[in-house]
Amino acid sequence: MAAALAASLPAPSAVTTPAAPTYEAIPPSMSTAIDVEAEIPLTCVQLDGLVVSKIIQHSQDTSLGSAHGLLLGLDLEGTLEVSNSFPLPNHANDDDEKMSKSLARYQTSMLRSLREVQGDDNVVGFYQATSLGAFYNQSLIDTQAIHQERLRHGGVVIVHDVSQTARGTASFRAFKLTPSFMDMYKKSNFSASSLVHHRLTFSSILEEVPLRIRTNPLLGSFLNVLAAPSSTSPYTSAYLGSPATSAIPPSYSVLDLGHSGLARNLEHVAEGIDNYRTEEGNVAYASRQIAREKSRLETHLAKRREENAQRVSQGLNPLPEEDMGRTFKIPPEPSRLDSLLLLGQLDAYAKTLESAAGLGLAKMYAARAGHA
Repeated sequence: MAAALAASLPAPSAVTTPAAPTYEAIPPSMSTAIDVEAEIPLTCVQLDGLVVSKIIQHSQDTSLGSAHGLLLGLDLEGTLEVSNSFPLPNHANDDDEKMSKSLARYQTSMLRSLREVQGDDNVVGFYQATSLGAFYNQSLIDTQAIHQERLRHGGVVIVHDVSQTARGTASFRAFKLTPSFMDMYKKSNFSASSLVHHRLTFSSILEEVPLRIRTNPLLGSFLNVLAAPSSTSPYTSAYLGSPATSAIPPSYSVLDLGHSGLARNLEHVAEGIDNYRTEEGNVAYASRQIAREKSRLETHLAKRREENAQRVSQGLNPLPEEDMGRTFKIPPEPSRLDSLLLLGQLDAYAKTLESAAGLGLAKMYAARAGHA
């Protein structure tokens, strides 16, 4: 049966070797736009107006500082164009492993859905909401380090300050990890000697990338119409002597003399100082433990050398060498990464306090001059 079936099949044709594919060189005029090898350094981040609206809305809908999500777009000619984004769920009560698996499934599902509708599905970074400018934390560093190893140009993290937005000034900043910090992060070595060798401080962990916001002409025209004076506006006020006002109601929040934000900022500064002192106490305790174990080891080695010298003078064989690692367990040098991050948070709180206090003093002097 098998022979009959084999005989009924057509004879195999001669195998022809396919011709080697030919590739055309990229024209010089397109070499800067088509950066296949990611050789053009990243010089600017461009946020679309849609992305800005989504980040602000997500930050307002979630608890303070917990809003985060992925950025989608493309890098062209050294400019990272962020055209879309989507939020990631926050699993505060789940353990790390369960949360990681849930986020991975959600991210894969969202990217697949965007791909099906011909939307942007190229991840170029992530965004994180923060308050009072304090965004130095271990979670942000770890996430950005993973993105910087796997994405083109390393990706960026967009930091949105919710407290600045509440005051009427939307704050968006783009950052990426510095090469010196990435070198230390890969080696997992944040000892004092390594920090001195790499000249790393809290201000050199992240480097800021210039950021600009792009709005399409249709949205710009709509905003201009809203801002244009109109006599049919529902916010017309005869008491101001000007019946023609814009469709957007005027905001007088900048004239608020309240100091509740300053009090909260001072509380964060005091808390940051306490946390830093606690961390420095832990580092000092670990350093004393290391010094104590090293002193015991040196004393034991000196005593062992003295005993061997006496045995040799008596014509006896010296004592055999023993594994000191089992007898004396010297702990590793403590990491200074937590101290650096706490200093970064404290510096951010202090700068925000300086800005808010200066603005508050100017308002108070203006109010005093108005009452005079």
